[in-house]
Amino acid sequence: MIENRELGADTLAIHAGQDPDPSSGAVMTPIVLSSTFAQESPGRHKGYEYSRSGNPTRKALEACIAALEGGTEGFAFGSGCGATVTLLHALGAGGHAVSGDDVYGGTFRIFDKVMRPLGLESTFVDMTDPDHVKKALRPNTRLIWLETPSNPLLKIFDIRAIAAIGKAAGVPVFVDNTFATPILQKPLELGATAVVHSTTKYINGHSDVVGGAIVTSDASLAERLRFLQNAIGAVPSPFDCYMVLRGIKTLPVRMRQHVASARSLAERLTKHSGVKRVYYPGLKSDPGYALASRQMKGPGGMISFEVDGGLGRAQKLLEKLTIFACAESLGGVESLAEHPASMTHASIPREIREKIGISDGLVRLSVGLEAEEDLWADVESALSHASAV
Repeated sequence: MIENRELGADTLAIHAGQDPDPSSGAVMTPIVLSSTFAQESPGRHKGYEYSRSGNPTRKALEACIAALEGGTEGFAFGSGCGATVTLLHALGAGGHAVSGDDVYGGTFRIFDKVMRPLGLESTFVDMTDPDHVKKALRPNTRLIWLETPSNPLLKIFDIRAIAAIGKAAGVPVFVDNTFATPILQKPLELGATAVVHSTTKYINGHSDVVGGAIVTSDASLAERLRFLQNAIGAVPSPFDCYMVLRGIKTLPVRMRQHVASARSLAERLTKHSGVKRVYYPGLKSDPGYALASRQMKGPGGMISFEVDGGLGRAQKLLEKLTIFACAESLGGVESLAEHPASMTHASIPREIREKIGISDGLVRLSVGLEAEEDLWADVESALSHASAV
């Protein structure tokens, strides 16, 4: 058994939670497909009873993600939304939540359409100023939720400052770390109570699995999550866990290339006449640049930019891309492009989208691992065609 905290991310991604199989010596974690496990006598077993409650393949994945995030407990789920809903249920019914105003559309939908009818009222604020978070707190506030970099405007929020506000008020702070991954950012080290991931994205990295995860070092929260993971049952299959474990082994090296290519494309986009504005925290001109430089090890592989001409020009751009696929999701080895207003964030009412800056001309890129020059040629060509509209 390796000592997780003494090793680098590249080593942890390959080995944490993944010792050779004791029964066969297999180096790769076996896929344990059994739905149930034999017991020596009623209540006496080898740590597993039923695969919803626990599975050896899932346990390896949970240990690996927890080690990468620097947490003590990891929990895997069938999707990022499944992880989010389970975490929110851990706080009990009712109360109030403070969330960043720029979040994934599915997260907004959970707060607005799933949890609100159950009594959890939410306030969405621009967290670029931590004071906005402090002012939004109420006596019945149960949690603070943030994504940083945010989706899709890539705002950078000060995790340490917001965590301090939450601690002073006795309110847990949950950070969706999907865009950054633990390779670029460690929210728990900055004071967050728990970290959430859509493992569908960078953690898996190959666009062939849907999954989610939660990591925490809070013992009482972990105990509650362990109960709810089993009780609610939003768990991943053993095969999906194996696939994510396979993908996570290359996460550190993948993230280095994602960052390098995205940084280059973002800089080129700022110089293109057809681009109105570029959102990327790796640009010195970006409002979040200084904070991102302190808080993160790299600005990530996501870029958003706004084109002149609004919806029509954005649609034409997406139609003309050939290497970038027009598709939802992100974080895979292949490059993807999407239109937040009509795709990932369509569940957010138009008036709210416009208020926070998700315009009809906004395009979001997930920069993959293809040759950088090929990616730029694809974007440049599509921009030229769109500008001719």
